[in-house]
Amino acid sequence: MSVIDAHGHLGRWPAFAVTDGSARSLLAVMDRCGVTTACVSHLLAVGPDARAGNALLLAELARHPGRLLGYAVFNPHDPEAPERLRDLLEAPGVIGVKLHPEVHELPLDHPAYAPAFEIAAGRGRIVLAHSQYRSAWSDPARFAAVAPRYPELPLLMGHSGLWTDGFAPAAEAAARCPSLVLETCGSRMTARHLVRLVAEAGAERIAFGSDAVFLDLRVGLGRVLLAGLAAADRQQILHGTMNRLLQGLR
Repeated sequence: MSVIDAHGHLGRWPAFAVTDGSARSLLAVMDRCGVTTACVSHLLAVGPDARAGNALLLAELARHPGRLLGYAVFNPHDPEAPERLRDLLEAPGVIGVKLHPEVHELPLDHPAYAPAFEIAAGRGRIVLAHSQYRSAWSDPARFAAVAPRYPELPLLMGHSGLWTDGFAPAAEAAARCPSLVLETCGSRMTARHLVRLVAEAGAERIAFGSDAVFLDLRVGLGRVLLAGLAAADRQQILHGTMNRLLQGLR
C-alpha cells in the first residue's frame, strides 16, 4: 500500500524540539516507514516569513518531485498574498494552500481569508487549515461555516479539532459538510480516538497526517497501523482519502 502523509512540514519552529527539519531527514524516515509521499508546508512560511518560506518550499519540491508535495502558506496580513498565491499554485508540486488561523490570529471564516479559498477553489486545489476546539480562530465550527461557501473545494481540518473533546465536534462538522475532510495528526490523538472518529465520520472522510517534523512521523503512522480498524478503513485513511483528493486536482 502506498501511504500518503497529508500534513507535514519542513524547517524549524521557535521553542519546539525539531531535531532536524530538513527534507533529507524527513525523506529518510519516510523511506524507513514506507511513506511514499508527504504533503508539506515550510515552517518559516507558517511563522514569520511566508514569502521566504514558500520560496524554500518550492526549492525542495523541485529537488524531490513526487516524494514531496507542497502547500503554499497564505498570510492574510500581506496585501500582496493573493497575487503571490496565484503564482505559487502554478509551481510544480504545489497542491494547495496552508492556513494557520492561530498564528495569524484571525478566524478561519474572516473575509481576509476569502481570497485564499476563492483562488484555491478556482484552481481546483486543496486547503489545509489548523483546527483547535474552543479556539476563537480555528474551532471546528469555523470550518463548518466556511465549507458550504466553497462546496467543490476540499477542506482538510488539520488535527480534527486537536483536543480530545474536539474530535466529536469535528466529526459533526464533517457530517454537515461533504467537502470537509478530517486529518489525524496531533499528540492527543490515540488509536482509541481514531477508531471512534472512523465510526462517527467514516474512513472516507479521514486522511492520515503525521505533523512531521513537529511530531514524529513514526508515532503518527503507528497509531493508524495499530488501531483496531478494519483493513479497508485503514487503507482508506493511509492512502485512499488523500489519493482521491490528489487525483481530483486540476
